[in-house]
Amino acid sequence: MLSKNQIKYINSLQQKKFRQEYQSFVVEGAKSVVELLSSDFELESLYVTEDFYKETKPLLDKQPLRAEIVGQAELEKAGTFSSNNAALAVAKIKSNQELLLNETEYALVLDEIRDPGNLGTIIRIADWYGIQKIICSEGTVDLYNPKVISSTMGSFTRVSLFYTDLVKYLKGQQKSIYGAFLDSENVHTLNFAPSGYIIIGNEANGISEAVEEVVTHKITIPRFGGAESLNAGIATAVICDNLRR
Repeated sequence: MLSKNQIKYINSLQQKKFRQEYQSFVVEGAKSVVELLSSDFELESLYVTEDFYKETKPLLDKQPLRAEIVGQAELEKAGTFSSNNAALAVAKIKSNQELLLNETEYALVLDEIRDPGNLGTIIRIADWYGIQKIICSEGTVDLYNPKVISSTMGSFTRVSLFYTDLVKYLKGQQKSIYGAFLDSENVHTLNFAPSGYIIIGNEANGISEAVEEVVTHKITIPRFGGAESLNAGIATAVICDNLRR
């Protein structure tokens, strides 16, 4: 049974200041928790329903931490999901380590992506297209935000993020830097370099002027209709698909 103090602690991790203070975050739902248990994240606590325990016992038995069986109502009280009949875990935040590319690798670069759903979707897209590294501006939404974690559907365990000053970081890279803009080179016919960076700008304002200065190739997704813009996640998917063709 979850105590009041345990529930209060888990609830507090919905806020960034407490995640930073305790260096912990929450993962909810069957799929995301299973992905977490198969990853290299360090577990702090694990709460599961009896049904989930029976279904995943071989995996749970491999964990260094013993799962505590609780009721569905307790999981829902502690977490953010309106319905959770499976599991909830608290894991430790990883350190913010610099990410560098090899000679045949691409990374996404996110310039002030603020919407948690967009970041989660972009992480899933990166995972789908085999991109394992994302470089984020310091103002991009926190990876460990519950809405981000939830919308990644477990892909956060396979894609690494590094938060930094983008201009300083990109100025030191000797690789092609592609930025998504309007009325630039057509991404459908572009020949991408063997490795490099793809910058996705802020949902409302696009790529900032400071970051634009380090872009070596401006690219665009051709528009055939009347829409003013594309969602950041959709734009990322279109560009990544053309990269992998």
